[in-house]
Amino acid sequence: MAVTQRRGRRIMMTPEELDAFLAERRTCRVATVSADGRPHVSALWFAWDGTSLWLYSLTRSRRWADLRRDPRLAVVVDDGEEYGELRGVELAGTAVFVGEAPRTGADCPELAAPEALFARKNFGLEAMPHDGRHAWLRLTPDAIASWDFRKLSAL
Repeated sequence: MAVTQRRGRRIMMTPEELDAFLAERRTCRVATVSADGRPHVSALWFAWDGTSLWLYSLTRSRRWADLRRDPRLAVVVDDGEEYGELRGVELAGTAVFVGEAPRTGADCPELAAPEALFARKNFGLEAMPHDGRHAWLRLTPDAIASWDFRKLSAL
């Protein structure tokens, strides 16, 4: 179970708000640790199943190489333009590689639900298109921190 944030409880999202926010957003920023210890941040599409964040990553990317060496990662999903509109979620934990890499569509029951969710959300399709260049990462977060500055006006 993810650690609950201590600071900012007044503006944190409820579990229902968090699920709805992650269901509607498409792009996240993924932070990994490079071989030299420097952080590397990249944008990626995702799907949230209520427990885990599913990331469909290029297998020939710096992100993939970083996570093969050190599976720790943090992900931020955010939204808003004006200060009082800012809201977001940071999820942190360890990446788990799921299924074949690269993914060509071989039977993998663990991927049936996330692929259907991802295909509908990001492509408007019922089945996942596989290009032989991407593969799946699952982040079941150890820690989640969220914020919704729209709640500041209610304080």
